[in-house]
Amino acid sequence: MSDDERTETPRTADERTTLAGFLDYQRDTLAMKCAGLTAEQLRSRVLEPSGLSLLGLVRHLAEVERSWFRNVLNDEGVPGFWKNPDGSFAEFDVETADPDEAFAIWRRECERSRELVAAAESLDVLGRYGEEVFSLRWIITHMIEEYARHNGHADLLREHLDGTTGE
Repeated sequence: MSDDERTETPRTADERTTLAGFLDYQRDTLAMKCAGLTAEQLRSRVLEPSGLSLLGLVRHLAEVERSWFRNVLNDEGVPGFWKNPDGSFAEFDVETADPDEAFAIWRRECERSRELVAAAESLDVLGRYGEEVFSLRWIITHMIEEYARHNGHADLLREHLDGTTGE
């Protein structure tokens, strides 16, 4: 299954349609991740190093909060926090990153996001990214998915670091 075969999530639908669309997208994603693998590969429990870190995830989620709530929803046009000289995102480049700075930025962005959600007239408020239109309902649902996915990564990273598992 390729990316093109996954269910497109509705961007301006009611709660039921939006949530069902996200659930189907996640189901399709699981199928896509498993497609084309042998039974042995599907059973394998080997975790290859990816360069992903907990700090990189914190920095990434700060960028995601800023992007979706401040820029897409509220049209603030705020630039990214961590960029390479070529303009590409550098939130996962953490070799010399300051954890205190990253957590402070992430917490500040989360608080700003909460303020924007609380101030919105309804979940039907629309934001834009270029020509694409997204309801606040879609943005919040997407953020739930974004965090759920990355919290899964974080769970694996933490278990690898010190054996801590679970919620």
